[in-house]
Amino acid sequence: RAQSEGLVVIDDPDSILRCSNKVYLSELLQNSKLLTPKTMIVQQDNKNQVSAQIGLPCVLKIPDSSFSQGVSKAATEDELKIKLDKLLKQSDLVIAQAFTPTDYDWRIGCLNGQFLFACRYYMAKDHWQIYNWDSAKKTDQAGYFDTLPKEQVPPCVLDTAMKVVRLIGNGLYGVDIKEIDGKAYIIEVNDNPNIDAGVEDIVDKERIYRDILLYFAERIEQKIGRKGSL
Repeated sequence: RAQSEGLVVIDDPDSILRCSNKVYLSELLQNSKLLTPKTMIVQQDNKNQVSAQIGLPCVLKIPDSSFSQGVSKAATEDELKIKLDKLLKQSDLVIAQAFTPTDYDWRIGCLNGQFLFACRYYMAKDHWQIYNWDSAKKTDQAGYFDTLPKEQVPPCVLDTAMKVVRLIGNGLYGVDIKEIDGKAYIIEVNDNPNIDAGVEDIVDKERIYRDILLYFAERIEQKIGRKGSL
């Protein structure tokens, strides 16, 4: 509604739709030739082909999953069948991806097609994701992190993040990437990612917030037809 009223928004409706639909993202990435873990769109008529095409273990996601929720891992044929049947009752389509274990996931924050921040989110204790919502201890629900300056980000990770966000739009995005053997594999693109004090801003601090304010200011000036600067 804000956009339709002519207001400047940072989390625009097009970005929300593109990022929150993992089927759309999967097809976009495949068509753009960017690397992702081997992926398959699963529905009722091909659900028995998953292990043959993707292998086991594999990761299953509903199209609108986020924050590691709606995502599960299947290690055996029986487990795969049970989990797929359950997910296909919730959604007509399910994303199946090859399981690609790493110690951490990169999160590259981008705004208006430019670098904003870089974090490495480590897997939760004794878990395969960065969040473990089933952990009895709240302190073990998330793994630790480190935030790095731009010059310490591997070029393949940075270049891949920049390429994919330009396919999505010019908003604020967090690109999740796994780095394996010097190659960057895109896991997903998040619209309006977290920027928490003492986490994503720990390296560049006020610069991040100034970039966001300037983004708003420039677009407001464009809308009202005059130039200026903060």
